[in-house]
Parts: sequence; C-alpha cells; structure tokens
Amino acid sequence: MQQNQKGGKIRDYLLLVKFSLTIMVVFSAVVSYLLAPRVVAYDVTSIILLFVAGFLVTGSANAINQVTEKESDALMKRTASRPIASGRMSVREGWIFAVVTGIAGVLLMGYWFNWLAASLSLFSLFLYAFIYTPLKKVNSISVLVGAFPGALPCLIGFAAGNDAIFMAENGYKDLGGWALFAIQFFWQFPHFWAIAWLAHKDYETAGFRLLPSEKGPTRYSAIQSVIYSTLLIPVGFIPYLVGITGLVSLVIVLIANLGMVWLSARLYQKMERGAARGVMFGSYIYLLVVFFALLADKT
Repeated sequence: MQQNQKGGKIRDYLLLVKFSLTIMVVFSAVVSYLLAPRVVAYDVTSIILLFVAGFLVTGSANAINQVTEKESDALMKRTASRPIASGRMSVREGWIFAVVTGIAGVLLMGYWFNWLAASLSLFSLFLYAFIYTPLKKVNSISVLVGAFPGALPCLIGFAAGNDAIFMAENGYKDLGGWALFAIQFFWQFPHFWAIAWLAHKDYETAGFRLLPSEKGPTRYSAIQSVIYSTLLIPVGFIPYLVGITGLVSLVIVLIANLGMVWLSARLYQKMERGAARGVMFGSYIYLLVVFFALLADKT
C-alpha cells in the first residue's frame, strides 16, 4: 500500500512539472549550451547539471501555472486529472514545491555556470508564471507573450556555455543564442495554435482565449500559422550568418522550414482536425531535426 502511495505521489509530481513539456524545454537549452562558441568539449557533469537546473526552473514555472489555474484545469477534460485540479495535492504543497525548485534551479544555474544564465532563468520563470499565465484569459496576445519564455531556454543554455549573448571576444558568434531564440520563438506559433485548434472546446470552456480568431478554428487562425511558418525560413539562415553552424545544417533547416509551411498550408486548405494534428506532430519533429542538425554542423 505504501509503495502504491509513493508511486502515486511521484506520478503527481511528474504531472505537476509537466514532465514531457519540461524535457522538451530542457532539450533546447542543452543543445543551445553545446552550440556556444566557448564550449569546445563536452563535459558530462556540466550537461547533467544544466539539465537538472533547467528542469527545476521549468518545473517550478509549470507548478505555479497549475496552482494559479486550479479552477480552470478542473473544467477541462485534458487537465482535470492534474494533481492540484483533482484535489490530490493541496495548493500549499504546490506552492512549496514551486518555490523550492525555482530557487534551487536558479542558484544551481548561477553557481555552476554564470549569473547571466541564472538571471535569464529567473526572468523566464516570472514571465511565464505571472504574466503569460493570467493573460491567457484576457486576450490571445498571451500566445505572443508566452513565446518569449518559451524561447528563452535557448538563450539561457547559450549564456550558460558562453557567458555572453552580445558581441564580445567571439564576435558575431556571441549572437548565436539570439539566432536559436528566434527559431524557437517563431516555431511556437504554428505549434501552439495547432494544439489550441485541437483543444479549442476545452479551452473555451475554461475561458482561455488562445487562437488568433475570436471565433475559434477559422481560416484566419490557419493563415496565421502559415505566416509564422513562412517567417521561419529567413530566421533559419541566422545561425549560419552569425557563424555558429555551417552550410549543411542550413540546407537541412531550410528543408524543415518548407515542411512546416506545407503542413500549415495544408491546414488552411483542409480546415480539419487531422491537418491540425499534422502541424502539431510535425512541429515536434521539426524541432528535433533542426536542433540536431545545427549541433552536428557546429563550426
């Protein structure tokens, strides 16, 4: 019985930090760290500690999100089973967990890496938990606001490895963090709008306004995905132009960007849930392909 209770508590904490989402966020931070000019050799200890620090900070932000959205989560089928929304975990426990993990993650980032990365981590946590989260019920501009903390892990990881995000001893290469930030920033719009398209009824029930059109899944929402997917094409040139990656990855990124445009255009043409699901899953594959290509082709 005690083992079952312990296992259930662990599962609840994994749900509280949104484990899959947090892993994806930390993945982009670690790859960005490895792409930093000053990282010339892979230090397993540093990679693990960056993973842990990023996991703690992101998990803290997600825990605060669930604490503050307890009532809204309880109204939606996809989130009603979350530990705080379902009542399996108290709001107090959620806050304690969020504060402890947030402080631990920021301090670890600052102590082992540098305080630039730690400051960016703290800013990202604040922006996600206290600006983006309450804004979701006010206006769909929340997606734009949320794209900033969503892309900041790239800048955080790069800063952790480089201790600089503006031109210094490495010249334009020190701007590489912004190049990675830009890719993940624009990627989020078709990705998140595809999720919002599929979960529109749930979001509407909870009072969230996340799609570009107030009328929900419309052609206007679909064309916005096409526009932001298209913007990824010029953005994809930036890592090559600042000199952190080579020509091979540029070609791969360009092909991946064209794939995202095609998936979004298909959604506009078909206006079906299946097409929206294609954009969502395609965007996951896109991010993996692009970041691994950039890492493999680091200059």
